[in-house]
Amino acid sequence: MGNSSFWDDLNSSCSNAGNSCYLENSMRFNFTLQEQAADFYIVLPVIYSVICAVGLTGNTAVIYVVLKAPKMKTVTNMFILNLAIADDLFTLVLPMNIAEHLLRYWPFGEILCKVILSIDHYNIFSSIYFLTVMSIDRYLVVLATVRSKRMPHRTYRAARIVSLCIWMLVTIIVLPFIIFANVYTDDLEIKSCGLNFPKPERFWFKASRIYTLILGFAIPVSTICILYTMMLYKLRNMHLNSNARALDKAKKKVTIMVFIVLAVFLFCWTPFHLATIVALTTDLPQTSMVIGISYFITSLSYANSCLNPFLYAFLDDSFRKSFRKLLECRTS
Repeated sequence: MGNSSFWDDLNSSCSNAGNSCYLENSMRFNFTLQEQAADFYIVLPVIYSVICAVGLTGNTAVIYVVLKAPKMKTVTNMFILNLAIADDLFTLVLPMNIAEHLLRYWPFGEILCKVILSIDHYNIFSSIYFLTVMSIDRYLVVLATVRSKRMPHRTYRAARIVSLCIWMLVTIIVLPFIIFANVYTDDLEIKSCGLNFPKPERFWFKASRIYTLILGFAIPVSTICILYTMMLYKLRNMHLNSNARALDKAKKKVTIMVFIVLAVFLFCWTPFHLATIVALTTDLPQTSMVIGISYFITSLSYANSCLNPFLYAFLDDSFRKSFRKLLECRTS
């Protein structure tokens, strides 16, 4: 696992796989190519700082409200809580990514390198898996409503157990990235934090991208699409059946909120995964436009971590009321 040979081979991969060097993980970029895009180099820390400040404030507020407000302890809010925790962890370590961009080397050592890369990948996988669980929950709620049945096992405690299982599953999925995360020194003696694969490095690099694409996007998104297709079918039949009971207002609002949160997630992350496919299957020239697009795609995926709190505040009346009530209690 020589560092120089790894980067020699990775740079060769970048010439053959286009902007894959920017998507090697969702935080690391090739510094040689950064020199070709000085404007992006200056703008990126500003963008990341805004995402960090807004995301950290918003997600911390979500965590505080869900944990403190008694009326917020619902099954859906348990999954929202875990989404906010994943986003909060990511935005919490984003300043180190900003520092790496500004300093143009990794100054924090190997342990923090593993921590940062693991949190980065936790964010990729945990968000989509919790959204998948939320979609499954919405489907079961709709199904139970159509059949006019109760759901005695759908409890806050059960949601906590499911959430714990999701974190354990994501830990297993992320484990290979934690193992390969390492601080390496390139030919210019510049320290960087990234995935240091064994030989043949190019094969492992592509395998890691396919692994992320399948487990972090293709399987969960396909599952979600199937669930929502079935859900819409059930709702359509329920509308046509005069004996069926319509979803009550509260359940419909929650279903719409989950759908919008999912749609925003796909809007932010689909370009990232599509770019991975393009990078691994085509030979893109390393032009300023390609570099700029890859930076924009990565920034868009980061931005998802600060958007969800605004969606909850805009779509969920109980969240707004609980937040205002807690603020009044704190100031009184």
